Amino acid sequence: MNKFIKILIVFIIINFGALAIGQLFMGDGATSEWYLSLNKAPWTPPGWVFGAAWTSIMLCYSVYMTFLIMTLVTKKLIALFLTQFVLNVSWNLIFFKLQLIEMGLGVIALLTLVVAAFFVTYLNDLKWKSLLILPYLIWLGIATSLNLYVVINN
Repeated sequence: MNKFIKILIVFIIINFGALAIGQLFMGDGATSEWYLSLNKAPWTPPGWVFGAAWTSIMLCYSVYMTFLIMTLVTKKLIALFLTQFVLNVSWNLIFFKLQLIEMGLGVIALLTLVVAAFFVTYLNDLKWKSLLILPYLIWLGIATSLNLYVVINN
């Protein structure tokens, strides 16, 4: 097995692990009476879209991180990755389990900035491969708008 595939498998495990931890923290959040009673944005997608979106995003992000790690390894890169991981996992806990929608908005806004920092910081290193992180960034823009709508309208 070549080095790229080995590293990719590690990132797939880490990134999908983050989704699994987030799911554990979320509990029955998306189907809870509390969440169902919220005023949600008219553009809120059906529940199944979230699973499909996150699966695609984490696959692309895993390939992106594999290319990036094979290009360079710095303390800044590791710090960005770990920050992204913690923010991604903690949003579910904060928004769904603790029902702190304003704090959730702060967390998801920070996560969006961290993912944007990946794109901007490493664009020159990865060139066209940087497109792999755009689904994550675009989805976070949508998710942030959904969280903001909930904050404003509840």
